[in-house]
Amino acid sequence: MQQGHDEHSGHDHVGSVTPAEHQARQQREHSHIVGWGADLDHRNRPAYPMERTPPRLEGVHWTEPEPQPVHMKVFHSTERPGITPVFGTSSPPSGLSGMMRDFAFRLSENDIRHWLILLLADRVNMVEGIGQDLMRGHVPNIFAEMGIKAEFRHNPAGLARKVAVASAVVGLGYYLLQRRRTR
Repeated sequence: MQQGHDEHSGHDHVGSVTPAEHQARQQREHSHIVGWGADLDHRNRPAYPMERTPPRLEGVHWTEPEPQPVHMKVFHSTERPGITPVFGTSSPPSGLSGMMRDFAFRLSENDIRHWLILLLADRVNMVEGIGQDLMRGHVPNIFAEMGIKAEFRHNPAGLARKVAVASAVVGLGYYLLQRRRTR
């Protein structure tokens, strides 16, 4: 059985309310929602930053900063016409990881291969760093650098999972090598 409705059920029929009344009712009904009305007229919102045209740039004596001198290979996106005026020089590209980064920056940033190659290059760079340490006669304490002690204290379940996965990967690799040798 369908329930009937009466004129006083708490809602209005289309056309029985003026647009101004409808807007006032909407504001009353939704004003309790945090952030509601953020897209209203900006002139009525004191928190909205007012744009200054032309912008005030006090004390600026240049239109673009003087470019940093380039003494090494600097990678930049294919979407940019050139390098930025300032760039990092702490670890210049070198070795296999540098070649991987060079290849990655030939690809567009919207290509997933660009980002995956950069992630892989970071891991290769880490291994290259361990190799450089060993060549200089310094044996790195990999477990301390990875934070194993803190991981054991604060996240033992996560550490156990990592050890299990690493053991499975090493075991699988060993099994595959042994299987290949027996053929």
